[in-house]
Amino acid sequence: MSYTKFATALVRANLDNIKKIRISPGRFRSTVASAQRQEQGEKEQQLDECAVVKTVPVELISQTKNVTNRHVNKIAIDFDNTQEAYKSKDNIELLRSLLVFKLCTFDVLVDKNKELMALSKKVFGQRMFEKMMKMTFYGQFVAGEDHNSIKPLIQKNQAFGVGAVLDYSVEEDLTQEEAEKKEMDSCVSEAEKESPDVAHREKKYKAHRQFGDRRGGVISARTYFYADEAKCDNQMETFINCIKASAGTSADGFSAIKMTALGRPQFLLQFSEVLVKWRRFFNLLAAQQGKSGMTALEQKLELEQLTESLTKLGVGTKNDIENWFTGEKLGSSGTIDLLDWNSLINDTTKISNLLMVPNLETGQLEPLLKKFTAEEERQMKRMLQRVDVLAKHAMENGVRLMVDAEQTYFQPAISRLTLEMQRKFNTEKPIIFNTYQCYLKEAYDNVTVDVELSRREGWYFGAKLVRGAYMYQERDRAKEIGYEDPINPDYEATNRMYHKCLEYVLEEIEHNRKANIMVATHNEDTVKFTLEKMNEMGLSPTENKVYFGQLLGMCDQISFPLGQAGFPVYKYVPYGPVNEVIPYLSRRAQENRGFMKGSQRERSLLWKELKRRLLSGQIVSKPSVV
Repeated sequence: MSYTKFATALVRANLDNIKKIRISPGRFRSTVASAQRQEQGEKEQQLDECAVVKTVPVELISQTKNVTNRHVNKIAIDFDNTQEAYKSKDNIELLRSLLVFKLCTFDVLVDKNKELMALSKKVFGQRMFEKMMKMTFYGQFVAGEDHNSIKPLIQKNQAFGVGAVLDYSVEEDLTQEEAEKKEMDSCVSEAEKESPDVAHREKKYKAHRQFGDRRGGVISARTYFYADEAKCDNQMETFINCIKASAGTSADGFSAIKMTALGRPQFLLQFSEVLVKWRRFFNLLAAQQGKSGMTALEQKLELEQLTESLTKLGVGTKNDIENWFTGEKLGSSGTIDLLDWNSLINDTTKISNLLMVPNLETGQLEPLLKKFTAEEERQMKRMLQRVDVLAKHAMENGVRLMVDAEQTYFQPAISRLTLEMQRKFNTEKPIIFNTYQCYLKEAYDNVTVDVELSRREGWYFGAKLVRGAYMYQERDRAKEIGYEDPINPDYEATNRMYHKCLEYVLEEIEHNRKANIMVATHNEDTVKFTLEKMNEMGLSPTENKVYFGQLLGMCDQISFPLGQAGFPVYKYVPYGPVNEVIPYLSRRAQENRGFMKGSQRERSLLWKELKRRLLSGQIVSKPSVV
């Protein structure tokens, strides 16, 4: 039975004559982890020729029970070796980095960066302003203006083992008032406009004008605001061009997208609330069976007790419910877990039918909204269609698609839609990658549940791990509106969460070569932690299962030694016309202020290399792959 039929049954539960619940064939899902091995087509690279890499033999943990052990080189990377770390940079580039990073430490320059850029444009004129920007901030953090102009930088980085995640970073430069108006117009449904005080809607998943400008408190993520369907189509075309550009510049590139660019965010808010309420309902039933306090995957509902609970709620007779579970191929082990429960929401033929939620007070299902217009229905379907189009283009062009994470009131829906894309497109290799924000308290549960689903169904799990971009905004919104803070209590807790999630996925790779992960971090300790775990588990970099990612223009002392040592490492590469990427450059300045004030390491390494070159007579130094 599909979710829609189940929902209908629940809604009709109070009728005197309950109709027999229809049984539809379900999908068989294996609960045994796949142990198949992906054959390696490439020979091990010779890593001992690079001065930045030290190698010693180590036993490789067998990829399957039938594979004999073999030796690989244990790899240790010296991130203090500036000669290797900056061999891709000439002296002018080193000086530019030092200048830009120093400027980022001055509060007045960072706080007034937009005003100063506007003044510079007015004083020097557009042409001179663009030259100045390309010599400083734009040249440091942006690859170029279009698909053709970015190719030399991408090709140079590739020569040193560093790939690209392309990101067209053009943004609207809206005022706060304009942003708030766009957000309220796009996040409030017609039903809510007619009845604004809908009691059963949760405050977290409703739009609030004081937080309508989603750029507030966010320094490291792009923000899209909905205008109309035509604009969403244009943004989809931009993503398609980005995918094609990635395919044209490298054989194994990534391209990044955001769901909020592809449709009206009203649907993301509403679907997120539905998913959260259904999960809460599962937790309530688990608590009734004495299973609260367990991890998400440990909670298994005893089928007999669940049947009795649903019977008491008026879903149907005990026989009806037992027949329904049997028809859905669920509960064959005598229990229902969260993955089985999530599979109830699987019917997207009529989107508004998904927006049915359990009322925990009455025990009945009810619509999230009393009214859904035909246009709202069409808008929701168009968003799903755009996502599908992008995934198909990524597959056709051999490009991996990375879905960026967003705010927690959107994220449940974004993750679920990404998961559905993975189920469809990751059957032969990892094409779609979801992003997990490890500053969230629920990050580990989210990762483990999704890994388990990929294991049962046999598709390739793809993840990007980040710490998170919306911490200050999320905390302020939770406090002001009145719901639980979703963020870990401190930075140390976030670090522990990141390493916990990372270690779990690495262990999955160790036992099942279908998992893949990008360790997206500027934290050198986390990179060293990853290398240590890979050595312990015998995970070779040439398997291309573990990737590393940093932003263009930042942490080259991490990216390039990794690339030259044979690890798959990628720079997040923004591009776009100078005037149109100013909002992005503004955020980079703000992010680097905190980064540079907190650590002098990158600047000290740049100075060290520049002094070494000058003292050795390398007044003019050009990049060399030798």
